[in-house]
Amino acid sequence: MAYITELEKVWLLEIKIINPFIQSIMKKTTSNSRRSFLRNAATIAAGISIVPRHVLGRGFLAPSDQLTKGIIGVGGMGRGHIPYAGTRVVAICDVDQKHLSEVANSIGGGVKTFHDHRELIALPEVDIVHIATPPHWHGIMAVDAAKAGKDIWCEKPMTRTIGEGKRVVEAVKQYGRMFRLNTWFRFEDNFYGMNTTVKPIKKLVESGLLGWPLTVTVSKTTGFDWKFYWVGKTNLEPQAVPAELDYDRWLGPAPYKPYNPHRVHQTFRGYWDYDGGGLGDMGQHYLDPIQYFLGKDHTSPVLIEVDAEQQHPDACGTFRKITYTYEDGCKIILDGEAKDPNAAYIEGPKGKLFNGFKSDIPNLKEKLAMMPDPEPQVTNFLDSVKYRTPFALNESNGFRSCTIINLGKIALQLGRTLKFDPVNQVFIDDAEANYLINPPMRGPWTI
Repeated sequence: MAYITELEKVWLLEIKIINPFIQSIMKKTTSNSRRSFLRNAATIAAGISIVPRHVLGRGFLAPSDQLTKGIIGVGGMGRGHIPYAGTRVVAICDVDQKHLSEVANSIGGGVKTFHDHRELIALPEVDIVHIATPPHWHGIMAVDAAKAGKDIWCEKPMTRTIGEGKRVVEAVKQYGRMFRLNTWFRFEDNFYGMNTTVKPIKKLVESGLLGWPLTVTVSKTTGFDWKFYWVGKTNLEPQAVPAELDYDRWLGPAPYKPYNPHRVHQTFRGYWDYDGGGLGDMGQHYLDPIQYFLGKDHTSPVLIEVDAEQQHPDACGTFRKITYTYEDGCKIILDGEAKDPNAAYIEGPKGKLFNGFKSDIPNLKEKLAMMPDPEPQVTNFLDSVKYRTPFALNESNGFRSCTIINLGKIALQLGRTLKFDPVNQVFIDDAEANYLINPPMRGPWTI
């Protein structure tokens, strides 16, 4: 219903500005149903030009308007999302001059280039800021973009720390922005080894056919690869910084460590200062849909248990198992060893669901076909921006699924079981763990 209301507002503004004659037609239609209103408005607008965005003012976009993007970080994911229907890239930013030049040349058309993300964010012609940097920059850049009145498209994981995530949620709400986290499995595409979208899994969970509470196991056996090749090196030798790279700005808020090529670009995920190994890389892809179908978008686990080798203070390692328990008894198990070839993906007191959407529940697909679908979601970010309607995976639920990752990272780094308060979002009686919620940033960067 909110989607229609915003659409009505946009058409109303356009029609009132364009022609007094159309206003008279509006008077005859205001008593009609919303559906009639939209049909009449669409008919009227079909023969007129769309009012330019600057006439309506920022925040009001005509449905046919093309949105503009500025991309921060064009070494990897930023390049992959340059073409996106309904948008046009007008500016790019990178601290590596080689990346910047390559992408600017490939885009052409006078795209603006920047070394400092704040200059890109300040451009009045940018509608959406796409943050495609390593995660240790996500929080700062998202808050800066929100303050500047930009809508935000952020790569995963949402933030490197829980504290940064909380600040992003606050800033997005404070400045009335739209936010999209770039993982999509809660609403489209086959969900890895399950050989189906998440939709029937959510229907199954909500049906009660499996019972409650549920245990979800994420492992190679159930179709999910933790990518343990994302580990850091513990014997890095300092090397000369390449001329094209501003290494100090690449580090930004992270602690200073001597340059080595394994720290940056394609292999940065192996270091705690910038990400979190395989858990940081794939965690939000794997865990956000679980949070969604378990109905945990507004809470977090209360107990985090780890089974892993002692982690290096700088280089990320691997884990044998991380177990999260919610207050109602539901569990998420991250199984790094995958020793049980018969492990179920979801197990409840009444039944199981296995890799490939196979189940021990007879006639499961027929039963699910008779059940109501989950509530609809806004799955096109351009619609969110145009009609000011929150995206399916936004700052709030994205923060909660990223918190699952960051809870696991902290437990791994400390090598012990942790208790967490999901309401106040602090660890219980553990000062060392709470310190890692909001570790200090290297000056002059703050959030």
